[in-house]
Parts: sequence; C-alpha cells; structure tokens
Amino acid sequence: MYEIFARAKINLTLDITGLRSDGYHEVEMIMQTVGLSDRLVFEPHHKGIFITCDTPGLPLGPENLIYKAAILLQEYTGQEKGAIINLVKNIPLAAGLAGGSSDAAAALKGLNKLWGLNLHFSELLSLGERIGADVPFCLTGGTVLARGKGEMLSPLKPLPAFGVILVKPPFGVSTGRVYQQYDLTGGGARPDTGEMLKAMENKNLSDISSLLSNVLEETTAYLYPQVGFLRQALIGAGATGAAMSGSGPAFFGLCEDEVKADFVSWNLNLPPGWLKIVTSLENG
Repeated sequence: MYEIFARAKINLTLDITGLRSDGYHEVEMIMQTVGLSDRLVFEPHHKGIFITCDTPGLPLGPENLIYKAAILLQEYTGQEKGAIINLVKNIPLAAGLAGGSSDAAAALKGLNKLWGLNLHFSELLSLGERIGADVPFCLTGGTVLARGKGEMLSPLKPLPAFGVILVKPPFGVSTGRVYQQYDLTGGGARPDTGEMLKAMENKNLSDISSLLSNVLEETTAYLYPQVGFLRQALIGAGATGAAMSGSGPAFFGLCEDEVKADFVSWNLNLPPGWLKIVTSLENG
C-alpha cells in the first residue's frame, strides 16, 4: 500500500502567445504548487482499476484522469495487475487548481511504485503529457516557468512560504469554453513574465503581487460575471495581491504568511456556498 499527496497549483502568471497546429494554445505561465492537496492510497489488486471516492459528482470510471493514467501505464508497460485507488478529494472540482491533473500525476507515481515498474521520471513526464497539459508540471511541482502547451518546464528558485487564500464559487468552469471564448474575443491585460521573474528572484512579495496577471481572467469573468468582483474583494480584505488561477473560477490572494491569509479569509465576505481555503506556497 502506498500513499501520495497530490497538490493543487496556482498561476502567478498566465499568458497565451499563439495557437498550435495540434489545437492546443501556446502558453507562457509561472506555476506554483500550494499546500492544499488530495490524498491517494494505492493497494494492489489482481486485475482491473477501481477508484473509490466519497465526493459527489466525481466520475470514477474512464472519464477520471486517475483511471486514464492507470490504463495508459498498463498499455505502455504491458502490466496486467490491477489496483484499488482510494481518493480523498480536498481540491475543488473544475476550479483552475489542477486537481484532476495532480491526481493523474500522483497515479503515475504511485502505480509506478506499486507495480514495481521502475520507469524513469522522463518516461512519466512523457506519459503525463498525453493525459493533459498540466500533468507534467504536477509531476514536477514547486515553482516553474511553463511554455509550449505547458509541457516545456523550467524550474525556478523556490519562493518563501507566502500565505494563500483560495476562493471558489459553488460552480465549475469549462476550460474548453473559456479558451473558445478567448479565441473569439481576445483576453484582458497580458502579464509581464520577464518582470515577474525579476521580482521572484528578489522574493519581493509586494512586487510579485503587483505583477500577478492572468490573460484569461477577463474572459472567464465575461462568461461567469459572478466572479468579476473577486480580485478587488481579496485585496480589499487585506491580500497583498490577487488573481485568477488557470481558467478559473477559483481566485487566490497572496499574503506574507498563512496567519495573514487566515485574517484575510476572516475579513472576506462572500455569498453563501462560496468556499474559502487558507494554505501557503509549497515547494517540498
């Protein structure tokens, strides 16, 4: 039996620089893992892949990225053994926090160990890319500059354990729909990735916070007007800076530490049913 924690991510920057011939968008983004995580427990089984989870609305069959990762690993290696995978879900669904991708990355790692496959990390990265654009980052974790469709990863120096307050409305967002709308109308302000990298080198929270930017934020707010107030609400409650993560609808606020993030959470007035989670940047 093996246990792995699958960590959520946020985007300190997210820029779209073009459209690829394979249909993916060309991106440039700075990605960062946070302490919030799902928990996966792997047990051997003589045959078949079985996923258990008590989260309502989560598909546990072929649509699940854990299941896809397991089947892909079996096909790649010829492995005939099965597994029972128990998922404790803490990362909100369809939030822009890479919960599904992180679970898939954890499945690749956990099953590689459970089945004694001894695959090289580069092989797991290649398999991860076939599952989803965020999976290679979720295998790597930490602080990373991602390019291409998200698979070209350049690790960066870790940031301090700044506090993070995550906010998730009681609905999910279709990443495909957000990108389709972006293609039709264009996005909002684009991040200055170069300046953000300089600010991160200096580990200056104020400068980093002022440069938080996501080119999809305006598009998601157009499709889901309910989230349009979140950036200013987080800053108004005391966050040093705020932005949307991924294609949303989750937003995050940065603070000097987790104690301040808890203070922001306390001050933040949200509609009923909206989720607030206090965590911190995670580089381990």
